[in-house]
Amino acid sequence: MTVAKTIRDGLAPLVDLVYPPRCPVCGAATGVQPGLCTDCWGTLRIPGLPGCAMCQRPLEDAQVTAGALCAPCLATPPLHDGIAAGTIYGDGSRQLVLAFKHGRRIALAPFLARLIAARLPVLEGAWIIVPVPLHRWRLWARGYNQAALLAQEMAKLTGQPCVVDAMVRTRHTPKLGGLGRNARARALQGALAVNPGRADRVAGANIILVDDVLTSGATSTAAVRVLKRAGARRVMIACFARVLDEVEGEIGGPQTETPGALAPGVP
Repeated sequence: MTVAKTIRDGLAPLVDLVYPPRCPVCGAATGVQPGLCTDCWGTLRIPGLPGCAMCQRPLEDAQVTAGALCAPCLATPPLHDGIAAGTIYGDGSRQLVLAFKHGRRIALAPFLARLIAARLPVLEGAWIIVPVPLHRWRLWARGYNQAALLAQEMAKLTGQPCVVDAMVRTRHTPKLGGLGRNARARALQGALAVNPGRADRVAGANIILVDDVLTSGATSTAAVRVLKRAGARRVMIACFARVLDEVEGEIGGPQTETPGALAPGVP
């Protein structure tokens, strides 16, 4: 047990006394912080089996054989080497993303990262964990990169190193919500690059690319393409919430970044 953990555990009762644990979604009392109440846990959609062998998209047929692929992956084989999503985007995950990303509830990072890490396959060999970068203007405005916070927590959980500055955004891009597939691709063209100072860490590496929400797949696809051009061996996408076209219509209320249906061929 580390000294830091001993101090943290010792101070936990005092922290709970001053700041009683509350559910970040509804505000109800909880046993630990951060944590969800029972009702809000029930609103989270956790991807289950059976699922696509490539992207973990849930498949309906319980008799699906091992190695089965979903229709989008069959139609257009993706550039990535798998997707690990902690939740399917819905009301519960939307509230958590809003609190974490726009409400400055950065203490949620360990909780969200645990849900992502639970969906990772067994990692064989050495990997590095890389967050999707923010442009410096957006980083200055927000004060933190939510993907980087998740990546750092996942590094603690997996024992794999986090290279937080492996990628950079070379120019500011507009928000992609509401844009079509081609418009998203144009907006991202040339906007992502490998940090020249980290090129040696990327070349030949197995990479877990981390973001908070996977919407259309445009940003992650652009990032995967850049990483593989720089010599990355494998790139797996890991996110907290994944928008799926088949359940998007069931989501109520305003959405962060206006997630929409997945573009055809972008699982």
